Amino acid sequence: MGYLDSVRRELAGLWSGGKGKSLIAIAVAWGLLVGTRMIYPPLLPYFSDDFGLTLTTAGLLVSIIWLAQSIGQVPGGILADRYSERKILTASVSVTVVGLAVVVSAPSALVLFAATAVVGFGLSQYPVARMTMLSDLYPSRLGRALGMTMASADLGQTVLPPIASVLAVVVGWQFGLGYVLPFLCLSVVGLWWTLPKSEPEDDGTAESNASIREVVAELCSPTIAIMGVMLFLFLFVWQTFSAFYPTYLVDEKGLSPPVAGALFGLFFAAGVVVKPLAGAAYDRVGIRRSLPVVLGGSIVGLAVLPFVDGVAALVGVTVLISTMLGNGAITQSYLTEIISNDVQGTGLGLVRSSTGMLSAGGPVVFGAVAQRGYFDEGYVMLAVVVAVVTALTLLLPDG
Repeated sequence: MGYLDSVRRELAGLWSGGKGKSLIAIAVAWGLLVGTRMIYPPLLPYFSDDFGLTLTTAGLLVSIIWLAQSIGQVPGGILADRYSERKILTASVSVTVVGLAVVVSAPSALVLFAATAVVGFGLSQYPVARMTMLSDLYPSRLGRALGMTMASADLGQTVLPPIASVLAVVVGWQFGLGYVLPFLCLSVVGLWWTLPKSEPEDDGTAESNASIREVVAELCSPTIAIMGVMLFLFLFVWQTFSAFYPTYLVDEKGLSPPVAGALFGLFFAAGVVVKPLAGAAYDRVGIRRSLPVVLGGSIVGLAVLPFVDGVAALVGVTVLISTMLGNGAITQSYLTEIISNDVQGTGLGLVRSSTGMLSAGGPVVFGAVAQRGYFDEGYVMLAVVVAVVTALTLLLPDG
């Protein structure tokens, strides 16, 4: 009974003061955006067939969406400091809709790649504005609020890619990607009508409270430098793993595309549970005691993946690897809290953009390695990288 009372109190705290509607709108839109991004990996074989892509160029397609998303977070962060998050978040989803509409009608590989970049740029405007708004709405429950929005993202990644896989087989890959467009359009309306409608800087005329020199000085602190390295390494692993896991399961483990898509969905389904728990753990015990526990399972899972066969065993390994999904609820909450409010949006944009751009080459590198016959060895190396991230956690103050 005590546990249920605690859950009720937490939910009441997240819902109180009319904040719950905003939280739901932000979470639903984020789930749709991230789920849409994760439709790309299961569709890579279809892109390859229709546009003549190799494993390397298919990896480049995924890298482009990540790279565009990373580059756009710098202007996204600056805009989040100066304008209403309501405007930034609705614009983000709207641009993504335009990009997807072009992707599904792309007549050539060039148009496919260019439209994918537009999708990535649209996605880029959402993360920082989401974090700064939640920071304002939930100053004492940021980990929990971020954990819930990230769980929504995993729900989207669990549900949308398998549906896309089935539609791609039955109707065509265009329907596998295009079916999300109506839902994204509805989320634009939901964001516009539920988020706070005005803020002091809403007209865009206010200047930043801090100079560029002050922003750079704050971001050059040892703690943020360590966080930057950790984020780069983790994003390298995350982007690489998510880009090629369905292809790996089909090519190396002999699974059918629908079964591989279901396992890929299971990976994110586990995150629906992991992320809120990770966020709550961060709020209670800090980053040094929560993050190593979250990453431990993924180290084991990635290391044993090449030596496991059969659907049942792969289910267990997939769940183990999925524990790394709790990383974001912890590291993003920590990063948001250690950057001062005056430069929060700009600072988050710069850190997330720089680390994302550096790590965006991961799928291309991994695709080249896999194309040379070292798929299995690549996953063992990813386990080593996650172990390095875990060790770096011990250098951080709990803040």
